Amino acid sequence: MPIQYIEPVFRPPSEAQSLILPVTNGCSWNKCTFCEMYTAPQKKFSVRDEAQVLSEIKQVAEQMIVQRVFLADGDALALSTRRLLTILQAIQEHLPTVNRVTSYCLPSNLKNKSVSELQELADAGLKMVYVGAESGDDEVLARVNKGETYASTLSALTKLGEAGIVRSVMILNGLGGRSLSAQHADQSAALMNAAQPEYLSTLVVSFPLGDARFKERFTDFEPLDQHGLFIELQRLMSQLELNNTVFRSDHASNYLPLKGTLGVDKQRMLAQLQQAIEHPDTMALRQEWQRGL
Repeated sequence: MPIQYIEPVFRPPSEAQSLILPVTNGCSWNKCTFCEMYTAPQKKFSVRDEAQVLSEIKQVAEQMIVQRVFLADGDALALSTRRLLTILQAIQEHLPTVNRVTSYCLPSNLKNKSVSELQELADAGLKMVYVGAESGDDEVLARVNKGETYASTLSALTKLGEAGIVRSVMILNGLGGRSLSAQHADQSAALMNAAQPEYLSTLVVSFPLGDARFKERFTDFEPLDQHGLFIELQRLMSQLELNNTVFRSDHASNYLPLKGTLGVDKQRMLAQLQQAIEHPDTMALRQEWQRGL
């Protein structure tokens, strides 16, 4: 592989068959207390040399046929529009079989990008971005040092939608703990209803390396148990008024895998949740060892 990677490298589950092309290293914010993805010293944020990225694209073209490309690391859209266009145009020129380019996206990285700029990126091949909204509640977002608000996230999602870029949004089930669970669910539902994303997924907040860093800021955090997570997810989903959003809660962290389209499958998935709440022993729930990250 002619691409120079700095481990560890992360990508969304749906990008398993994609060429991972790093255009930045690490995350430009990297202060979220729940996230351990880019905390290793070698993952300090930096922008990769443009000439090297373009050279790697040409070398890949000599060795393989590629249909999908994921621009890594944590937020390729931290790059200027000019630089992103240069990379996307190089992909079009040298990898003509590519039919989709995607990336992660921090909402704040779109603050200074106009809808017309995003449309240029879409026309050049950027088809979808993954947005970790985490929550729609400003208090929860402040407690976990997300660096975003309801307003900043909605602004970014609205711009992306107007530009024709598909949005895959993630909400973290349990992020508000016991004390903020209700408002976390309510405001997250409000955010999704306002944005109407094409894809929505929920993951369960997890701390595979321990929760000490998280609790430095969220000092009174009490995690939700399985029952509490189901109650919160039910509260979120019951308020969702989405027209045609593909919904998934099938990440390894979830106890109850759910798949469907909102709204046609909303009542079916709510019925599954109700069954898991009232009679968990009758459901094929993931065991703790199956939820390891």
